[in-house]
Amino acid sequence: MPPIRVLIVDDSAVIRRLLAEVLAADPDIVVAGTAGTGQLALQKIPDLKPDLITLDVEMPGMDGIATLVEIRKLDTRLPVIMFSTLTGPGAAATLEALARGATDYATKPSHAGSLENSREQVRHELLPKIKALCARRGPAPRVSAPPPLAPVLARRPPACVDLVAIATSTGGPNALGDLMPQFPADFPVPIAIVQHMPAMFTRLLATRLGTLTQLHVAEAVQGEKLQKGQVRIAPGDYHMTVSRHASEFVIGLNQDAPENSCRPAADVLFRSVAQACGDKVLGVVLTGMGADATRGSAAIRQAGGAVIVQDEESSVVWGMPGSVVGANLADRICPLTGLVDEIVRRVSFHRNLVHAARR
Repeated sequence: MPPIRVLIVDDSAVIRRLLAEVLAADPDIVVAGTAGTGQLALQKIPDLKPDLITLDVEMPGMDGIATLVEIRKLDTRLPVIMFSTLTGPGAAATLEALARGATDYATKPSHAGSLENSREQVRHELLPKIKALCARRGPAPRVSAPPPLAPVLARRPPACVDLVAIATSTGGPNALGDLMPQFPADFPVPIAIVQHMPAMFTRLLATRLGTLTQLHVAEAVQGEKLQKGQVRIAPGDYHMTVSRHASEFVIGLNQDAPENSCRPAADVLFRSVAQACGDKVLGVVLTGMGADATRGSAAIRQAGGAVIVQDEESSVVWGMPGSVVGANLADRICPLTGLVDEIVRRVSFHRNLVHAARR
């Protein structure tokens, strides 16, 4: 496969040089070009034909968001990674960029660290994202999934669903933005979400999603009781769990060691809901890098619950859902456009069945 062609767009010559050095050192990547302004980047795109663009959020004149809007007019599918400090205004602007069609984001190294530390940060965070987002240019990679914790139980007749747990990472903010408006105002159970994001981002994400749906969306709070129609998002840097106390679900937050290099981790949430809800939980795995949620999906299936995943075609990266499918843990694979219908059907239909049986 030919190397991935990357266009670097940043008003800082130091950052352009840093990125170019790190990316060019990788045999799978070639720096197709650099641009110090959004206007220059737009002029270069037709000639350079990049496979991916790294785009600074905060630039004088045409900023990153304005540049992104114009890029999307040229190409709706070209991967664009926003490069930002991810603090203060930069975090809000980056989330806005994701809402406007950016594919992902990466943290810009601070000026306080050494040059080698900055290079290592780029190698650790940006390189894997570039390769994952451009993987579709060739044959689909074989999904490597950790083995299930134990043999999964055979399918049983579905029980009443009491809680929906959603896991997502790369591409998740846009996927959630598409899904949330589709939930009915009277959705009868709570929804718990793990989105791999830093602390400030999860709060901003909850606020944004809350404007798109009639459900009540917020960052999760330690000890909060989950109610029907509520959507709670795990805060960045905290694992979220759900426990049952009598008939109530209670949120727990902790800073135990990261799992799958993530905190929050979907596996932590999924294991807890499997224990709290047994066969009355529905797990949903959306677009994302890596294999987080696979072991948790095994726990849900072992408890008798169900797991549905987003399909490859509509996923930005089919790592997390593909890993669940590869481990034979998915009850159904759905396109993003059909996921809420499937969730509502399973929740409402099964609840109605149980209520009818009790009459």
